Order: sequence, then structure tokens, then C-alpha cells
Amino acid sequence: MRDLSHDRTLLSINSMTVKAWSLGQLIEGCARAGISAISPWRDIVQACGPERAGKLIRAHGMTVTGLCRGGMFPATDEAGRRAALDDNRRAVDEAAAIGAQCLVLVVGALPKGSRDLNGARMQVREALHALLPYARQARVPLAIEPLHPMYAADRACVNTLAQANDLCDELGEGAGVAVDTYHVWWDPDLKREIARAGEKILAYHVNDWLLPTNDLLLDRGMMGDGVIDLRAIRAMVEAAGYRGHCEVEILSANNWWKRDPDEVVRICIERHQTVV
Repeated sequence: MRDLSHDRTLLSINSMTVKAWSLGQLIEGCARAGISAISPWRDIVQACGPERAGKLIRAHGMTVTGLCRGGMFPATDEAGRRAALDDNRRAVDEAAAIGAQCLVLVVGALPKGSRDLNGARMQVREALHALLPYARQARVPLAIEPLHPMYAADRACVNTLAQANDLCDELGEGAGVAVDTYHVWWDPDLKREIARAGEKILAYHVNDWLLPTNDLLLDRGMMGDGVIDLRAIRAMVEAAGYRGHCEVEILSANNWWKRDPDEVVRICIERHQTVV
């Protein structure tokens, strides 16, 4: 495995980890800390304006490990599905404007009032086939992020890395996966599916699963504060050929979002070097 003990060059900060910061503050805060990679969410890119955002990022020499997020494809009717595709094309444009290495996709789940999970998965499959040519033309890879099964009803009906790999095998060039430790650590087939993903691993997100977890969405842990064997998962990812960044993405309404973002970044660096 790569030695991260004195290395900040492989650390990326997802904007959701320091939610109080605007895009400009994220760039400047990471630069102050000696970090040269970020992964913004679309809200702060849109607030800045994609073209201006791209100029700011390039002016500071920042690598953009991903744009979060596209997806949310399933809808109750054809008009809703078209609107979702239109929004994802805008997300591709935004990713291209800021030079993102990929567009991370949280694919969506059951439309309102539906119990048809297989139907939702079919809608996702069809939407990915429709979106991919546009993304290829823009040279923006699509990173399908499987989410923990607890989100199958409301956020993502792709819940295992095996499902994401199956989609990538069908889609071909331009489709890959985002591996987020919070969502995949429990999977008994994880080692095999990470190896199968191989070069299709476009993003690697790190965080921790707290015990107890008080909120399934907004109580992620800082690396080392929970039960995930982060070293073991990184070993799998690197054995599969991944040489990219470790991106810290922590949604934490009652802890880390209440702290000074500079302090959060400092602790991210420390845990990246000692735990990840």
C-alpha cells in the first residue's frame, strides 16, 4: 500500500465535510492546509457559477476529484424522467466546466407512491444509457455510487458494488464506480467486487460508521472514530489498481458541521495520515 503518513497530495476534501464553506472558501481553506484536491457539491458550484468556479479552481492549481452529484433518475411519469435527464446533462456540463475527474451519481430510488423496486432499477438503467453518450462527448466519466441498502427506498436503488459493476459492464466506456466506505464496508463480497471493478474505480470516499449511529444520513464519523477497517478497504482498492485520491466525505449535522472548518480540515489531514 502507498505510504500516506507524511503525504497530503493524495487527500481530497469533499465540500460536504466542511458544509459552511462556499466554493471560494473551500479552495482557499484547502490551499492554506497544503491540500491540492477538492470535490465540490453542485450547490456551491452553482452559487459561484460554473465558469467562474472553473477559473478559481485552475488559478489555485486544484485537482477536482469529482462533482457531487448527479442521478435521482426514477420518476412517476415520463415528464419527470425527462426533467431528471435534463438536470443530469447540466451536471455533466458543470463537471466539465470545473475539470472534474468524474460526475458522482446517486441514482435515485422509488418514485413517490411506488413499491416497484425492480421498476426503479430499470428506470436507472435506461437513464444511464440515455445520459452516457452526452457524458462521453463532454469527456466526463460517470461514477455510479452504490449506497447502503438502508437508502434503497429514497436515495439509491443501486445498493451493492456488484450491482454497480454489472451496470458498468453493460454500459462500457465512460462508466465507472465510486467506492464509499460508509456504504460498502458491510458487504461480504466487497473484496471480490473491488477487484472486479479494477480500473473502473473512479473515486474513493473515506469516512466511518459510528456505533451507535444516531442519524442514518447525517451522522457519519471521522475516520478512526467508528468500526470500519479503513486500511483493509484501501488495501483492496489499491490492489485493484486505484492510484487516485482518498476523498473525505462526512455528513455530520450534530458534530463536524458545527466545528470550525479549519479545525475539521486539520483533523482530516491527521486521520488521513494515521488511520486511512
